[in-house]
Amino acid sequence: MPSKPAPIKKAAKKEPAKKEEEKAPEAAPAEAAPAEASPAPAEVEAAPAEAAAPAEGEPTPPPADAAAPATEETPAAAEAPADAPAPATEETAAAAEAPADAAASTEETPAAAAAEAPADAAAAPAAEEVAPAVDAEAPADAEAPPAEEPKPPTPPPPPKEPTSAPVDLFVEDKNDTSVTIIWSQPEVVGDSGLDGYTIEICKDGTEDWKAVNEELQKSCRFVIKNQTTGDRLKIRVVAVNAGGRSPPVALPEAVLVKEVANRPKVRLPRFLRQRYVANVGEKINLSIPFTGKPKPVVTWTKDGQPLDTKRVNIRSTDRDSILFIRTAERDDSGVYEMCVKVEDFEDKASLILQIVELPGPPASVKIVDTWGFNVALEWTAPKDNGNTEITGYTVQKADKKTGDWFTVLDHYHRLNATISDLIMGNIYKFRVFAENKVGISESATVAKEEAKILKTAIEYKPPEYKERDFTEAPKFTTSLNDRATTVGYSTKLLCSVRGFPKPKVIWMKNQMIIGDDPKYRQVCVQGICTLEIRKPGNFDGGVYSCKAKNTLGEATVSCKLEVKQPVVPDSEKK
Repeated sequence: MPSKPAPIKKAAKKEPAKKEEEKAPEAAPAEAAPAEASPAPAEVEAAPAEAAAPAEGEPTPPPADAAAPATEETPAAAEAPADAPAPATEETAAAAEAPADAAASTEETPAAAAAEAPADAAAAPAAEEVAPAVDAEAPADAEAPPAEEPKPPTPPPPPKEPTSAPVDLFVEDKNDTSVTIIWSQPEVVGDSGLDGYTIEICKDGTEDWKAVNEELQKSCRFVIKNQTTGDRLKIRVVAVNAGGRSPPVALPEAVLVKEVANRPKVRLPRFLRQRYVANVGEKINLSIPFTGKPKPVVTWTKDGQPLDTKRVNIRSTDRDSILFIRTAERDDSGVYEMCVKVEDFEDKASLILQIVELPGPPASVKIVDTWGFNVALEWTAPKDNGNTEITGYTVQKADKKTGDWFTVLDHYHRLNATISDLIMGNIYKFRVFAENKVGISESATVAKEEAKILKTAIEYKPPEYKERDFTEAPKFTTSLNDRATTVGYSTKLLCSVRGFPKPKVIWMKNQMIIGDDPKYRQVCVQGICTLEIRKPGNFDGGVYSCKAKNTLGEATVSCKLEVKQPVVPDSEKK
């Protein structure tokens, strides 16, 4: 019987079905969404009609639109998700292939779906042998979920608008080859933002606008370079963003490519506005700034004549001019004039340079008068003042005996002076130095004459006094004393006497006048009378007397001199 083999096939295919049922849950979540996107009802209904008839003896499959669950006798169980709206279950054998077919069916036209349906239906009987049995517990009245309505298409975004025109365009600077312009960003930028600016130029009288920047300019300042001097340019700026170009903003008038001429001006430093003084041999380095545009032409003159380039060096830059003298000399003094010129405009400034040194000595010095302890001097200014005014003089004197010079006056401003407090009886010489800002002259001028301070005659009248009688007879104020001496040792006898007139002194020995005996030396000074006995012997002892005698009288004093023998030790006696 043909109906009996079906149970045998069912029993043989139970184990693979169980294995596929275990794998099916893993793919089910990913396949759920595609399974819902089923084809239109017309496509589903067309598939069963074109399917091949089942073999003789097998049960007839239910219609495709029936909600009955698939069994082992259903021929198209493997292709059910693609051709029928039946919901996919965990027990469906062809769950892995459903998403691909379902996704394709959502995008294909109904005609294409109908063409594929017979092919799938023809393969259904062959799949009967491998299709697992559907769970018998599936509901018999289950229905397919309703199809989703298609979403309306997204409307295109509104077109982007360009910005408004830039504002406040004007020329910041220009020279012979370039023009610098600046501007402000547009008042209205919009949501699309601002990408940059394009700067365009054309010659005056034409409309041939050309961009001068290859890339968009981000900043609001641009230098238009490499232009021809004398051209007149029309300039405009356009803002650019995603919406395109903005309306341009242009300069009201064409710009002449030529450097703006500023009047030249010499900025003479304050210390050079008066006379500049320097010493001979110093280095002169004066920097004088100036302004002007374009670069002014600088010229120098000295006392109205061109400069001697061997003596004076001039170095000029765009901002200042430097006057340099390596070693200053007196001849470098004068009025220097600096002139800066731009086109028809010029400015001048003058400075006075004075090179000074030590002055020479006064031309002449002479003594005009001498009286008492005073001397009057006069002198004349030096022939060489060191190229500056004389600030004073220094006057010195010297005594002819010593020859040493002493300063009497310094920083003296007049050409005559009176020297006082000189010493009577001395002879003096005088000299004068000149002085200026640099210092005192190295040499001085000496007066040819000499000044002698004479002694003046003085009449002295002594006071009248009564004459006093100083006469006095001789009187000894110190008498003689007895003396003892040793043989061979000299000795002296002393006494003092007074009297007026001066008394005459006589020495005696044993009442005998000694006289001029060379053994004795007699001295009488200021009333002190001395008798020296030179190396007395055994017979020089005795009584010595001193007598003083004048017209009023005489006086005598005496003493005894003993001459002893020297003591001889006992050892020498033996």
